[in-house]
Amino acid sequence: MMQSFRQAMAWLHTWFGLVLGFVLMAAFFFGALSVFDREIDRWAIPSTRFEPQPMPSYEKILRPAFERMQPLPATVDAMRPRVDGPMPERFDAVVSWSAYTTHRDPVLQLFAGYEVPNAKDPEEAIWADATIDPRDGTLLPNDRLKVGSGFFYPMHYGLTLDWKNLGIWIVGFSALMMLVALVTGVVMHRKIFREFFTFRPAKGGLRSVLDLHNLTGVVALPFHFFFAFTGLLIFAATYYFPVGHTQLHDLHDLHAEVEARETGLPHTRAGVPAGLANVDAMVADAQRRWQAQDKAGDVGFLVLQHVGDANGYVSVYRAGTDRIALVGDGIHYNAATGELIHEDPASSAAGRVAEFLTGLHLQHFRHWLLRWMYVLGGLLGAVCIATGFLFFVEKRKRQHARQGQQGARVVDALAVTTVTGMVLAALGILVANRLLPEDLPARGDWERYAFWGTWLLAMLHAAWRSAPVARGLANPAWREQCAMIALLALAAVLLNWITTGDHLLRTIGAGYWPVAGVDLTLLAGGVVAALTARLLKRRAATASASPLAGAETTHA
Repeated sequence: MMQSFRQAMAWLHTWFGLVLGFVLMAAFFFGALSVFDREIDRWAIPSTRFEPQPMPSYEKILRPAFERMQPLPATVDAMRPRVDGPMPERFDAVVSWSAYTTHRDPVLQLFAGYEVPNAKDPEEAIWADATIDPRDGTLLPNDRLKVGSGFFYPMHYGLTLDWKNLGIWIVGFSALMMLVALVTGVVMHRKIFREFFTFRPAKGGLRSVLDLHNLTGVVALPFHFFFAFTGLLIFAATYYFPVGHTQLHDLHDLHAEVEARETGLPHTRAGVPAGLANVDAMVADAQRRWQAQDKAGDVGFLVLQHVGDANGYVSVYRAGTDRIALVGDGIHYNAATGELIHEDPASSAAGRVAEFLTGLHLQHFRHWLLRWMYVLGGLLGAVCIATGFLFFVEKRKRQHARQGQQGARVVDALAVTTVTGMVLAALGILVANRLLPEDLPARGDWERYAFWGTWLLAMLHAAWRSAPVARGLANPAWREQCAMIALLALAAVLLNWITTGDHLLRTIGAGYWPVAGVDLTLLAGGVVAALTARLLKRRAATASASPLAGAETTHA
């Protein structure tokens, strides 16, 4: 009975891993890149290549920038169908002004929300955003694609499929099934501790591939389980089970009103004009309060709610980079008088657990070694999935060749597309970023087209070159795409030098590691890809029918 149970677990592990592995590969790979999303942004947007800055003075920098902000014409046009009557030429009733930064951001993100007269939903606001240089308030181009935080980061949890949040649902389901695959993998491997120390590259063939699959799965098992689990938790209340905004909508609104009375933070505008006290003094007071509690005083988020209204208040949130838990430690002040209204109390036990799990997943803390461990964990997950694909194909392709079936060929082409093709797509967007003219209209869209176009070409190439797999041989697309990865990685580094003048000697000499780190990572990845291509070419030239030929083996 136990043997049949283990066989059932092996079936679940194999087919869940195969069907959903393509999604999980993207989640792991782009999740690893997202650990350094801000640094990739600096590489992609040369005008933002300066040192990270603290939250600037409200009176000198933020207020003038906020007062200049208005929704874009495209945003106004999109709002028109949800408004009864004409839209105003200028929006003056400010719902909120907010500024956000991190310890890795040299630039500052500003957001402004405005009431819309005659909106069909009175609670709906219209929004504007801007990016400024916090040193002097200079408005920076806001139409540049933030390749790291604006593309790679959402790719890892939503595949950039925004329609009905489809991508988030696909990744969420895949993460849930990944937990099943992890559990079934543990059940399958009775000698899991021994496999922690087992890798036999000298044996070659399927044995080495399976060893590497098991090793990367076992070594990073806690990482894989934790991130799949916490990713589901983070999105559960917002997307998967949004009962607070659906079935419990009225109760949710009532809770907001009760909370406003208890904390003294008004839920709505009073409709009575009021002035604004010195916000910088409020920020300084908040920092003194944090310091008295031995907390780092960096301001990460500043919010002005109901601006210009008697119910207005100012919230100052701590960046919380001194700890793993994602904390805000908000302190709130009356906007008109500057008096303290409310200081967020210590979280409950359940709240502290939630903060820790969320913070550990989103990694907003200052700890470079732990960040690199995140990258390693993500790449180990990608290697685990890639070797799973290879094992599936290599174990079956000779049998399929004898039977005239095309299943192994199809899976191999998809595996090439998902593994090397995805890396090529990531490099394609970086190369396009440095090649496209700075003043090109809709430049960010063209960069996205480069990403998807490169990935599509990689898929067509993998399918075109997969014919040998149907005869039980290796697909040459593996080594050819590895060689192209090496070329594109080198091209990206050279293009960064040519277009910005920031070569490695300059960036390393100046200690500007965001750009130097990206260049070094590109070169390291290129070297690994070149060595892999060379190894595959050498194996293809041997008497072996496949670079992965070897003794048949099974997961059991």
